[in-house]
Amino acid sequence: MKNPRTLGKYTLVTGMSLLSLIPFYILLYLALNKPSRTLFNGLSLLPDFNFSNFSEAWESSRMGLATLNSLIITIGGAFLIILVASSAGYAIARYSNIFHQSVFNLLLICMMIPAIIITVPLYTLMKSIGGINTHWAMILLMASNGIPFSVFLYTGFIKVLPREIEESAIIDGCTPFTAFWRVTFHFLRPVTAAVVILQGLAIWNNYGQAVFFLQGQDMRTIPLAVSMFFQQYGAQWNLMAAAAVIGLAPAVLAFLIFQKYFVKGITAGAVKG
Repeated sequence: MKNPRTLGKYTLVTGMSLLSLIPFYILLYLALNKPSRTLFNGLSLLPDFNFSNFSEAWESSRMGLATLNSLIITIGGAFLIILVASSAGYAIARYSNIFHQSVFNLLLICMMIPAIIITVPLYTLMKSIGGINTHWAMILLMASNGIPFSVFLYTGFIKVLPREIEESAIIDGCTPFTAFWRVTFHFLRPVTAAVVILQGLAIWNNYGQAVFFLQGQDMRTIPLAVSMFFQQYGAQWNLMAAAAVIGLAPAVLAFLIFQKYFVKGITAGAVKG
């Protein structure tokens, strides 16, 4: 027989988990219903399983092109963040000096500045370099947003790794650079997974900056395509919900793939750092 306090805790956690699933249930319920049916019409808790809503929403919102744009920007931005942040975190953690500590402190200060504040000067810069409506400029912008926090995570994680990991490789003839990428980086999978989830979702869901810098119809990402779709089909809840599910699905899938490393990476990178 379980302790009543323990049973109460499990009951509370289960109830909170079920409560958090209600919005997702309503979203799927609406996405699978026929246009003529309203929410819980006839007191039925099961939808009509009308999967044609997804195909109609996909075609009407040009979700295929938007998904491609989002994938290009998200993968490119996440790759650049991992490349730069892991290297910077390694240098700061392993070769501590005044310069590296000053750079680290500057990055921490950058984390406190909301991205929306620098939108106007960024727009002027992007326009002057021809970066409006381009993938490469958006990738650089998303990477610059995510690098400070990612460096913070990598630095904290690398500090708890024993130096013997790369020292043995250096003794065998590797340079510190090759020792990091060939040996140490393999131990960074937990924090890298955390960076992929946090920054990948941030890039995928970015709307506030994408709406300024991706103005062309062929350059719209998922959030922009869903927003425009909502404006066009605002009264058709089934199509709006289907479009939202399509935009949400890749993010949920990415989290399920990397979730087992997520908590470990966040804990070691933030708390022990």
